[in-house]
Amino acid sequence: MKAHPSLAPAVLLAVAALALSGCTDNNAAADGGGIAVSSTADDCSVATDTAPGGTIRFDVTNDGDEVTEFYLLAEDGLRIVGEVENIGPGLTRDLVVMAPEGKYFTACKPGMGGDGIRPAFTVTEAPAGQEISADRAELQDTAVNLYAAYVKDQAAQLVEGTREFAAAFAAGEEETARALYPQVRMHWERIEPVAESFGDLDPILDAREADLEEGDEFTGWHRAEKDLWAPADYTKMTAEERSYIADKMVADTEELFSRTQELTFTADKLANGAKELLDEVATGKVTGEEEFFSHTDLWDFQANVDGARIAYEDLKPLLAENDGDLDAALEENFTALQELLDQYRVDDGFKLYTELTDEQIQELSAAVDSLSEPLSKLTAAVVK
Repeated sequence: MKAHPSLAPAVLLAVAALALSGCTDNNAAADGGGIAVSSTADDCSVATDTAPGGTIRFDVTNDGDEVTEFYLLAEDGLRIVGEVENIGPGLTRDLVVMAPEGKYFTACKPGMGGDGIRPAFTVTEAPAGQEISADRAELQDTAVNLYAAYVKDQAAQLVEGTREFAAAFAAGEEETARALYPQVRMHWERIEPVAESFGDLDPILDAREADLEEGDEFTGWHRAEKDLWAPADYTKMTAEERSYIADKMVADTEELFSRTQELTFTADKLANGAKELLDEVATGKVTGEEEFFSHTDLWDFQANVDGARIAYEDLKPLLAENDGDLDAALEENFTALQELLDQYRVDDGFKLYTELTDEQIQELSAAVDSLSEPLSKLTAAVVK
C-alpha cells in the first residue's frame, strides 16, 4: 500500500454500547437483547420503529421462502449504515450497529433484489451516562483512524489506476487494458462495502450484466470487461463507445474518491464491513459469477480478503481485550484461507478461475465458511 501522509482521516465516534431495555415487545428476541425482525415475501416486520442511540442489535429471522437481506439505511435511503446478507429461509442472523440520533430506514430484501421493503426507523438521543471509557475510546479512535486512512489510500490508488486503464481501453490497447483490469479492480474490491454504500455510484461502476433491470444502462468495469473478453456472438464497441465508457468510469471513480474524503467510521462499521467482504466472496467470487467474461475472480477474492483482514487487524486491540478466543480463531482462519489462495498465485497475479478444479473451489468455499462464522461475531465483541 502506498503511503499518503496528506490523507487526514475524519472520525466520528458514536456513543457507547447500551442495553436496549424498553425497545422490545412480545415480538422481540427471546433474550431481550435485540430488536426482532421478521422478513417475508411481502413484509418487513420490525418489533419497534425506534431505539435510543448507541449500539443497536437487530435479530433478523427469515420467515419467508426466499433468501433475504436486511439493511439499516441512512435518511437518504442510499447510504448503508449496516447490512446482513444471505439469510436463508428459517434462519436468524444478527446485525449490530452503532447509530447516532437521527432518521433511518430498515429494509428487508426478499430474493436479495430491488429496493426492498423499507419501514421508517428513528434513533433517539442516547441515555445520559453512556460514554465510552477513555481507554476504549482511544482504542476505537486509533482503529477508525487507521481504517479511514486505508480507505482513502485505496480510493486514491483506484482513481490513478482507473485513469491508466481507461486510457488504454479508449485507445483500443486491449492487451494493456486486459493486464490492468484485475490489478486495478483490487483497489475497488478491498473497500467494496464503502463503495457499495454510495447507492448511486455502485451500480454504474460495478453492476454485472446479469444484475441489470430493463432500461438500465450497462456501464463501468463489467461493460469494459465484456468488450475485452468478448464472447463469440458479441459485437465489439466502436472507438466512440469505448471513449464514452472510459470517460464515465474516470468521472464516476473521481466522484467516489471525493465522497470518501467526507466519510466517518466507527468500530461497528469496520467489523460489519469485514463480514460484508466475506459475504461478497461467498456470493460472487467463489461461484465465479463476478468476473463472468475474464475469469479473474481470484484477484477479487484476494482483495476482499485483504480488506476484511485490514479491518480485523485494526480492531485487534479492542477484540483482544474483550474476547481473546475469538481473536485467536480469526487469526487462524484468516491464515488458513490465505495459504489456500497463495497456492493459485502466478507471477504477480493468479490463475484464471476456470483453471481451478471443482475440488479446489469447494476447498476455498469451505475455508470462507470457516472464517465467516467467527467473523460474524466480531461486531458484538468489539462494541460491547
